[in-house]
Amino acid sequence: MSEAIDPPPDVLRAYAALSELAGHPPRLRSEADGAIRLELAVTPTLNSRWDDLLAVLDLGSTYGLADTASGQVAWARFDVPEAG
Repeated sequence: MSEAIDPPPDVLRAYAALSELAGHPPRLRSEADGAIRLELAVTPTLNSRWDDLLAVLDLGSTYGLADTASGQVAWARFDVPEAG
């Protein structure tokens, strides 16, 4: 994970867990409001470990599935606390 900021512990935990579940790291996206979003294509391997996948996604403030032209993508959004 190469980010200029120090990601919160939940993001690091979810990133590591998703990497282990999928066998490769999730996509990491920064959103305009400073939130961090992790995205991972849903594969047959992840389908077979659905409960484990949901447990990791639930670490985020919100999560869901998105349909794309190439299949489904599971995502989790992590709100980054404001510095102050």
